[in-house]
Amino acid sequence: IIGGLLSGSLALLSDALHNFTDSTSLWLSLLAQRISRRDATGGMTFGYRRARIMAAFINSSILVAVTLFLFKEAFTRFFNPTHINGPLMIIIASIGLIANLFSVLLLKRDSKYDLNIRSSYLHLVADTLSSIVVVVGGLIMYFFEIYWLDPLLSVLIGLYLLKETWGILSESIHILMQGAPKDISIGELRDIVEGISGVECLHHVHIWQMDDRNVNFEGHVQLGEDINLKEADAIRMKINEHLREMGITHTVIQMEFDPCPDMSLVKKGSCM
Repeated sequence: IIGGLLSGSLALLSDALHNFTDSTSLWLSLLAQRISRRDATGGMTFGYRRARIMAAFINSSILVAVTLFLFKEAFTRFFNPTHINGPLMIIIASIGLIANLFSVLLLKRDSKYDLNIRSSYLHLVADTLSSIVVVVGGLIMYFFEIYWLDPLLSVLIGLYLLKETWGILSESIHILMQGAPKDISIGELRDIVEGISGVECLHHVHIWQMDDRNVNFEGHVQLGEDINLKEADAIRMKINEHLREMGITHTVIQMEFDPCPDMSLVKKGSCM
């Protein structure tokens, strides 16, 4: 950040700010990973799994805020170009590039399986690319004195960051709002369950993600006949088997013979 201020380069400053937010996000991600491993308690019956999702949301939100700030500064620089200290800009950006490459290699493997780590990984990938752009831009400005290129590079870096960050931000919001996984069709799920012998109707369904790995399901299953508990439990086990195949990891199924007043697939009223 000091290097960006001394060199007068907004592109280098944006790269430095992104690196700073990455350092913060890595520590936040590490803390969230440790918290998420805590056992469930009487007061936190679901445990602390969503700590990782909260960290992904915070990391993405910070990056979006920083990027919008840099857009504002770049707009000002377009109309008031300033002299850039090219050599200083190139040296500092090169140091940042080496550090980012090392960090990217460390997180690449785990980023495929964890939304929290993926948010930090994408931070670092974006910073690596931005460092490359800043180095190349610094060389062009040093030899050709094209100083309007500096705010342009900042805008290009920011646009790329927004594109990569928006997916994680929207996914983390979706999970925190208890949204159903996008790859699970509630209509298809209903058809599968109602196709099981003995099931009359599936209604009052709730499907939500606890985090990026665990999916919960609860619903009411109306039986076609008044059967004993053992037979009802056999039907429940068949339903669970199909739900597991769809990626659902935890289920709560309420068996019924007398129908609820509201038989909507998605619950609208109250039925106990």
